[in-house]
Amino acid sequence: MALKTRPLPMIGQEVLDLDCDAPFDDATASGLRGLWREAGLLLFREVGTAPERLRALSAVFGELEQHPIPDFRLPGHPDMILLTNRGTLRGPVYAFDDVPTYGRIPWHTDLAFTTRPNAGALLNMVERAAIGGGTAWLDTQAACAALDPDLRSRLDGLEARFEFCADLGGMRFDNPGGVRVGETRATFPDFPPIARPIVWQHPWTGHPILNVCPLNIRAIIGLPQAEGDALITALIAAVTDPRFVYRHDWAEGDVMLWDNYRMMHRAEGHPVDVPRVVHRTTLRGETTVGRVIAPGA
Repeated sequence: MALKTRPLPMIGQEVLDLDCDAPFDDATASGLRGLWREAGLLLFREVGTAPERLRALSAVFGELEQHPIPDFRLPGHPDMILLTNRGTLRGPVYAFDDVPTYGRIPWHTDLAFTTRPNAGALLNMVERAAIGGGTAWLDTQAACAALDPDLRSRLDGLEARFEFCADLGGMRFDNPGGVRVGETRATFPDFPPIARPIVWQHPWTGHPILNVCPLNIRAIIGLPQAEGDALITALIAAVTDPRFVYRHDWAEGDVMLWDNYRMMHRAEGHPVDVPRVVHRTTLRGETTVGRVIAPGA
């Protein structure tokens, strides 16, 4: 059966009338993988909220990867992540306009601070926040193709320095502000800084994509700080252009799948006293990008 789809606003595709009750046959699974690689971002509605459904859909697209920190895993389902403010908070709280907010994460690609990023991920809305809680994605492939030629010509051969960022206050670029008002019980490993090319070729398609992750980018290697900072600022403005952004207003049972090599995403957060529950799966990456560098390099 041919897949039915319709374009999402600006980027991505919505998959229509997909039967998630039965196992996916080979033709359907192959068609879904091809659509994902072409579109980069897929929406599935009315999938339900059972972990088994999310796992079955996720397995179509690749091998699942466990979160390295056990506290983030969904109890009884170690290959899934539980994202929620119910019970003990697993992340920090920031006040924006005097509203204590949980789950706000600015534009980023997952594991931009490592040399082996995950290939993709799926989010399943289990309990929608009554206030806030939206998520947005942007397409760095489309943004790269639309760059001003003079700007694009400056990027070949350039590398940027990326570092793990556990506190939004430490962001050097596109910092959302906010005051940290709550702590987290989570502990994180030590991640060494890495260098990644600003432009690299998508490992599946060969199309140029941009490595410009505001959450983790620190500098352009080899450029004076003022020049490098100005270039990063220009690239962030280019890649976050609304032409390349889709913002999703969740319904319970929705699933969003994205290509983590190509897409950045942003979690808008929600008031800390407004419950929200999301299940997530992560697709293991098999591509190395960049290199580890010395802390002082």
